[in-house]
Amino acid sequence: MPPLLKKILLIILLLVVAGLIAYALYYFFQKTTGGFGPRVAVQPGATTSGQFPTAGERPATTTTGPDGATQLPVAGNIPGVAPGYYRPEPVTKIVSDYASFSSVAKDSGLRYYNASDGKFYRRSADGSIDKLSDQTFYDVSKVTWGNTTNQAVLEYPDFSKILYDFDKEKQITVPKHWEEFSFSPTDDQIAAKSIGVAVENRWLVTMDTDGSHTKIVEPMGLNGDKVTVDWSPSRQTVAFSQTADPISGSQRRMILLVGLNHENFRGLVTEGWGFEEQWSPSGKRLLYSVWSDRSDLKPQLWITNAYGDDINTGRQDLKVNTWSKNCAFASEQILYCAVPRDLVKGAGLMPEIAADSLYDMVKIDTNTGLKTDIPLGGDYNINSIDYDSANNKIIFTDKNQSGVFQVNL
Repeated sequence: MPPLLKKILLIILLLVVAGLIAYALYYFFQKTTGGFGPRVAVQPGATTSGQFPTAGERPATTTTGPDGATQLPVAGNIPGVAPGYYRPEPVTKIVSDYASFSSVAKDSGLRYYNASDGKFYRRSADGSIDKLSDQTFYDVSKVTWGNTTNQAVLEYPDFSKILYDFDKEKQITVPKHWEEFSFSPTDDQIAAKSIGVAVENRWLVTMDTDGSHTKIVEPMGLNGDKVTVDWSPSRQTVAFSQTADPISGSQRRMILLVGLNHENFRGLVTEGWGFEEQWSPSGKRLLYSVWSDRSDLKPQLWITNAYGDDINTGRQDLKVNTWSKNCAFASEQILYCAVPRDLVKGAGLMPEIAADSLYDMVKIDTNTGLKTDIPLGGDYNINSIDYDSANNKIIFTDKNQSGVFQVNL
């Protein structure tokens, strides 16, 4: 046989053998694995024997914009991802007007005077602002608001004074020689100091808010500047008097509580001078500030029981250097105070040296003395402070900025 033919036959034989081997391998795996038969769809959550489940279809993660273009989705729209938590700014301006004499009533919301147009306004819980009256009151120099009603004593630079009921649109003239007003808890009366020309005609007085039933409570004589008119929520006390003799050998002072019917109440012993006070919501406790050598002549806050047989018991130094007027009660126990930063020595004796101070905010538990900082997120020269119980907000005004601000607790 020729050599060339032998080579051709050998190549054909090798190809046949290779084919047989390949077929044998295929036949072997087909029997042991069941083959790679038709692909079966696997339902979500189901399992298959010997195979990985299919991944399933992926939800769409794109959105279409107004112009039809494909856009990436916002984070809150990604399936399975909860929307992010939004935290409001610590302080929000809720009134942009040039607001002064702001006050929060229990049922009437925020009230204030806009000197630029001579109108009084009310901001409701929904944020709407409406005029309390269409009447214009130009050049009001001082306002004393009622506690629960929209009544106010308005004072003018010429010493004229009116008692105005904004709900009834009713006005009553108040004597010019009356000063330092305070409404009764139910706003049916006002108390004031009647400063007559003659010493014997200087009295602590009350009057019904309809202008009737003027009553002399106590004579003041030459001590009118030592009397503070402040009607307590309990109706027990109508004023304070600093006419008691100093307690010898100390910086303590005795503060007398004045009732409507010549009651002989126990006095309050305070640890210093410059007594300024604020009643708790029930009228059973009293917050006050005094200054002394022990506080570097800075105002220091104290709280005490001030009702009935408990007067002058439970006195507590809150160890906070600010004036009581810079505080607002949220409850009998919780107090919010604006505290001046870097208050210098002698500020109690001369408050004007702290006129440009920036303030921080602190929450005080008056039972435990625990203090918690309330962030403001900025610098504020706080002028007045109030608490909105309906919305759990602190309301304040700033000496350097117009408007009214709200602390989001």
